[in-house]
Amino acid sequence: MNPKMKELRSKAMALPLQPGVYIMKNKHGDIIYIGKAKKLKNRVSQYFGSQNNHTEKVRRMVDNVDDFEYIITDSEFECLILECSLIKQHTPKYNILLKDDKGYSYIRVTNEEWRRLSYVLQKADDDARYIGPYKSSYYVKSSVEEANKIFGLPTCNRRFPEDFGRYRPCLNFHIKQCCAPCTGKVKLRDYNERVESALEFLSGDSAKTVRELQERMTAAAEALDFERAARYRDQIAAVKKMRDKQKVVDINVDELDVIAIARQGSKGSATVLRFSDSRLYDTENFIIDDIDDDVDFRSQFILRYYTLRSEIPSHIALDGDIEDIDNTELWLSDKKGKRVYINIPQRGVQKNLVDMCSKNAFEALGQLNGVTGRQLSVLDELKNLLGLEKLPEYIESYDISNLAGSDNVAGMVVFENARPLKSAYRKFKIKSFSGQDDYGSMAEVLTRRLNEYKKARENGTESGFGRLPDLILLDGGKGQVNAVLPVVAESGLDIPVFGMVKDDRHRTRAIVSDTGEIAIRPNRAVFTFVTNIQDEVHRYSIGFNRQQRKRVLGSSLEEIPGIGRKRTKELMRFFRTIKNISGASIEELEQAPGMTHPAAVNVYNYFHESE
Repeated sequence: MNPKMKELRSKAMALPLQPGVYIMKNKHGDIIYIGKAKKLKNRVSQYFGSQNNHTEKVRRMVDNVDDFEYIITDSEFECLILECSLIKQHTPKYNILLKDDKGYSYIRVTNEEWRRLSYVLQKADDDARYIGPYKSSYYVKSSVEEANKIFGLPTCNRRFPEDFGRYRPCLNFHIKQCCAPCTGKVKLRDYNERVESALEFLSGDSAKTVRELQERMTAAAEALDFERAARYRDQIAAVKKMRDKQKVVDINVDELDVIAIARQGSKGSATVLRFSDSRLYDTENFIIDDIDDDVDFRSQFILRYYTLRSEIPSHIALDGDIEDIDNTELWLSDKKGKRVYINIPQRGVQKNLVDMCSKNAFEALGQLNGVTGRQLSVLDELKNLLGLEKLPEYIESYDISNLAGSDNVAGMVVFENARPLKSAYRKFKIKSFSGQDDYGSMAEVLTRRLNEYKKARENGTESGFGRLPDLILLDGGKGQVNAVLPVVAESGLDIPVFGMVKDDRHRTRAIVSDTGEIAIRPNRAVFTFVTNIQDEVHRYSIGFNRQQRKRVLGSSLEEIPGIGRKRTKELMRFFRTIKNISGASIEELEQAPGMTHPAAVNVYNYFHESE
């Protein structure tokens, strides 16, 4: 707790109810956070009140505040401009900061007999030729890679002509992405022709490249050089295919930036796809630490990103809400000198682009923890569908299994990052009653599970039962949910609880809460994921029930004189079921491995005692 909390709160309560920017400083006088407020008194005093509602990041920041300053502005719009300017100037520790690493990129052409093409981020002091600069490193990288593939230029480290004939051609030759000059069979004139064609292609005039290749193809065919003509034909097809790929979408606007975020715990990822003339010309991704809230993350990212960018698009499509969207539009319009529109598309082409951008953001974030973007994406869909506060990275699911009210058991399965975590699976035998009562059984199991959590925490254990789930899914409907919610509430823990209900064909239909059903069929990825969870917990619990029944039935055989554990196993293996054993004759029982005539008689008499 900050020892100066009361003093800082007293100072905050004296602030005016006017728009402005506040500047938090530590004991060394360093600026650690800059923010804006519509009403300074209300916003700043919140920091130094109760800490219960603050996120972990805010609590850490408040603990380091020694003093603060403020600047009153005439409007909220001036607040926004001043905040952006001050953050760019001081780069405070607790603000979202982006490194402006978007330097220029170049196409590098080596100055040697057998020239090579590559992309670089800066010029070197050598004899190579540099084409550029280009603002988009994404464009240069992808274009050079495509040019090398289309025109069969080598990208390996072999040196020519020194390495002629020393090595076998690599895989690129066999998949027709390299002409393999390493074989020594490629003429320098033909190779240079490929290089010049690649440079023409990279100049951006693909139509001119196709025309020249067609002229060369026709001349080669007239000269009966059909092998060369076929090579030109393949290059023409590759250039046209590349040109078609660049016709990305019909977005009906000249300029469009698509921005989406992903969050897992306190780490966040933001992806920007930039379009011009309906073509994707750049893509960027940023990984940010200490993220607490999606709206705040998205809002701060947009301000920081466009503070560092001179190219402002006329349209920006987002994957969710931001704070103060009107003033943000006004600020961007003022920076661009032309009206800028921000929207959150719900359908159509732009919605599809937002979804694609979101998948890329989750993919970048997932790579940090060895999780696929698809797995994180489905968890985010589930989070939004159920209205959860955080990503359900750790999910526990429960199911009750019995046979006509006997052998009551329960199974618990765990999914971590959308994948089964089998080491955390647990089995329960119902102890508090006998007979069939799924609601009572579910309540007992959750009571025991949460009690185990408390014991584990007292012992300092954070794994197994010592870890709380982000979400509990019960195999059952509203009755099971209502039976468990009081148990969770009584424990004082905040864990979302939902049920999984099936249709008449025993297929997953919906998720149910204590207030009603939530349809999941339209959300294909979520539907498949929840179905997998329900199928897995059912399989696990019913498997445990069968094990219990076999154990009970097997132990009843051991009560027969002369039948021990070994003969019981042999009888079950030979006859498969107790029913088959009870219906077998003495002669048939003798045929089982390890059985004797007296033992067979004893087994027969056991099942036919009434006769």
